[in-house]
Amino acid sequence: MSGKLFKTYTYKVEGMTCTNCALGIQRSLEKEGFGEVQVDFTSGEVSFSTGDDNMLPRALKRIGELGYTVAERSADMEEKKGLAPIEKKFWFTVIFTIPLVLAMFIPIDFLHNDLFQLALTIPVFAVGFWHFGRSAWFSLRAGVTNMDVLIFLGSTAAFIYSLIGTIYGLGHDYMFYETSASIISIVLFGNMLEHRSVKKTSSAIDDLARLQNNTARLITSEMHEGQEYVEEVDASLLEKGQRVLVNTGDKIPVDGEVYWGSGSVDEGIISGESIPVEKQKGDKVVGGTVLLSGTMKVVATATGKDTVLAQIIELVREAQRDKPKLQNLADKISQIFVPVVVMLALLTIGYWFVGTELPFRDSLMRGIAVLVIACPCALGLAIPTAVVVGIGRSAKNGILIKGGTAIDKFAAVDTMVFDKTGTLTTGQFRIRNLTCFGKTEESVRSVFYSLEKHSSHPIAKAITQYFKGAGEIRFEQVNEQKGLGVEAVDKEGNVFIAGSFRIASHLTSDDSHNVYLLMNDQLIAVLDLDDELKPGAAETIARLKRKGIRIVMLSGDRQQRCDVIAASIGIDEVYAEQMPAMKLEVIDRLSAEGRKVAMIGDGVNDAPALARAYVGVSMSDATQVAVKSAEVILLKGDLNLLEKAFVATRTTLRTVKENLFWAFFYNVAAIPLAMIGLLTPIVAAGAMAASDIIVVLNSLRLKKRKLR
Repeated sequence: MSGKLFKTYTYKVEGMTCTNCALGIQRSLEKEGFGEVQVDFTSGEVSFSTGDDNMLPRALKRIGELGYTVAERSADMEEKKGLAPIEKKFWFTVIFTIPLVLAMFIPIDFLHNDLFQLALTIPVFAVGFWHFGRSAWFSLRAGVTNMDVLIFLGSTAAFIYSLIGTIYGLGHDYMFYETSASIISIVLFGNMLEHRSVKKTSSAIDDLARLQNNTARLITSEMHEGQEYVEEVDASLLEKGQRVLVNTGDKIPVDGEVYWGSGSVDEGIISGESIPVEKQKGDKVVGGTVLLSGTMKVVATATGKDTVLAQIIELVREAQRDKPKLQNLADKISQIFVPVVVMLALLTIGYWFVGTELPFRDSLMRGIAVLVIACPCALGLAIPTAVVVGIGRSAKNGILIKGGTAIDKFAAVDTMVFDKTGTLTTGQFRIRNLTCFGKTEESVRSVFYSLEKHSSHPIAKAITQYFKGAGEIRFEQVNEQKGLGVEAVDKEGNVFIAGSFRIASHLTSDDSHNVYLLMNDQLIAVLDLDDELKPGAAETIARLKRKGIRIVMLSGDRQQRCDVIAASIGIDEVYAEQMPAMKLEVIDRLSAEGRKVAMIGDGVNDAPALARAYVGVSMSDATQVAVKSAEVILLKGDLNLLEKAFVATRTTLRTVKENLFWAFFYNVAAIPLAMIGLLTPIVAAGAMAASDIIVVLNSLRLKKRKLR
């Protein structure tokens, strides 16, 4: 390793459908000598480091041999229209599976005909054999016994058992074609749901990129009729030091510094702060933020990949890559269970055929009995059925959970980190306090209402709504000064102005208020605003605390505002004035303490933290980037659903574990009986079917099970 410069390479890999696919690729590359191998099937990315560029072809060849397609990350793969391959496989198999299942309930002779059932099963089994068998083979080559190995063995054992019964004419008791077909179709259905969730989640980076401005008004050195010449250009071509013009409603195309003009800027996507920030000459601005009012000229200090928004995009990418790998309980069991069962079945056949005079057919039947009684059919159903029911019930309650991985992770959470604006608060303003100096409150209310109704500023709208009904003053002249406030003159010649601290900075050093009101250059009132708390926020925090959850507030808003909100809802641990990278550091620090951290947020600035946290939770009324970076979404933005989501995932996970127990209980207990010949394949198949039924019924019970 000494003297070698190790480089990291990242590739897009098409065809990964589960964490075990990722694990197979990871182990294969590690065996080839590559370091720092990271494989994320949700984003479809594989990264590794090597000090020898000549080894790259070997890595790409190895991934290709495992059955996946490789492309460089920079080459965007076109999104294919229509049904995905996994969706096509499911809908194809379900057409043939439905008649087989109906035969269990409808006494129609032709449905029970063994050749008819065989004809229906062959197409389904062929799809399952290719899909699961191929994955199982590649995983075994990589030294992993994944879930597909179990599914393949289960469906194949049921099919072969039924086929032998058909060939030898052993009768209806040997017909379990519907078991083979149902396993394949149900698991394909679960894979299809997972595929759709992953597809939505992986598009978060694309949504972030769309926030970047495509065009900019470049100010050139040329003059046109005494005015600076402005040219519309591609924003990605701008360079540091160039100057741009930004008008009301524009996205600011670069990180820069204002050298002329002023305005009110919405920096919510970066800081999460709901109140617009006033900018004037000398102030810094961030690319991607929006100029709500005013006109500014900005000199670029950072462009392209160096901007704050571009760095957020990279933070999201890295955070997604660093997500914890799913530790699937079924796969842990299968790594030991599958080899042991196969070995026992082979030993049973060998003992009875070689060690005794039992005919091969009977020896084979006893071996199949061992395989059937230990067949992981119920295991194949244990997770998908519980997950589907759990996700369906949660959706009815207004909670969207993106697959079984999210259930497994959210149930283990012991720390919840909340953004403030839009999460704990509505993002709407409320008047917290009005202080008057030498004037009556009634007269001040009238002035505020009469002034602010002439402005479209978000704060002005909140003030107008709050003071609606106060007496109206008819001003002779009204003028909104961009970046300062609203100025008016009454018929007596009195001059009123309402605005930010800037208008009163020569009269007071107290800059802690949101709005200042002056009359004839004298301070007559100050106004304090707060975000409006979401209904049930305090109650939700209290209930989560009672469950032993550590509660943290993490916000880009000012310390004072955060402290007020935190105190009102019972949060003791507060991190305020945090930029996106700083939020990520807090999440990493909590995770380093061994905490399972859930990040609850709603803004673009929360996206990296949502992706980096053990599990991300977002509001459905949040930005699309936050929604797609999260794994749990609270529909309608209802914070009261958070505790329900937490309890629902724990109950679903408990059901999964119960299913896994029942999936093995009958089977494992009966294996010795099958080995010594006291258990016929018919009884073994019956026990196997019984475990299937118990698992399905237990999953269905989740629909009405009490959440706790």
